[in-house]
Amino acid sequence: MSMLTNLDLIRRVPLFSMLTNEQAQSIADSVVKRRFRRGELVVEQGRKSNALFILLNGRARVLTSDARGREVILAVLESGDYVGEMSLIDNEAHSATVRCEIQTDMLILGRAEFARCLPENSTLSYAILRGLVRRLRHADRQIESLALLDVYGRVARTLLEMAEDINGVKMIRGKVSRQDMAKVVGASREMVSRVMKDLEERGVIETQENGSVIIKERVQQPE
Repeated sequence: MSMLTNLDLIRRVPLFSMLTNEQAQSIADSVVKRRFRRGELVVEQGRKSNALFILLNGRARVLTSDARGREVILAVLESGDYVGEMSLIDNEAHSATVRCEIQTDMLILGRAEFARCLPENSTLSYAILRGLVRRLRHADRQIESLALLDVYGRVARTLLEMAEDINGVKMIRGKVSRQDMAKVVGASREMVSRVMKDLEERGVIETQENGSVIIKERVQQPE
């Protein structure tokens, strides 16, 4: 049996199924095939790899972890799946780590070659892509919070994400609804109210007369 060419491999990947022959050949000329060992990292949370990784075979886990090393599995990738596209679109660090469960072969497409497949960054299509990536990153953080943080930690993270930097002051404009906060963090309104009261008593946050909230220091969970 003859060895498959890069073009043959590209044609087997659903991501590239709509490409013209010319486009597919251009991608095939740009990709590099690499074999990853069992347990090897493909991308690492908090870092950039500047490449798109496409699984040809094998299996890999998408993981996120906290400072204590506790891990949550966000997804399991198999043949035809890919990773790294969010960082290539918004130029931010990876929101999760990807580790191979077994020996896995991948095609790797660099940033410059990937960019040629995207619409111009001034178009509406590109703006929509970036918006989708923001939503996906937020969803990853929500899953991580629900799995790894208790209610105190989830409230603290949500407050920090809601805050804006206004003249050097971290502030949440408008009233912070305890009911809405409870729905975001997956807890009761009563529990959220207790956490917010504790933060106020400790001087971490200050609620203004108009309901807006000033974050006076970084929100941390008590020992």
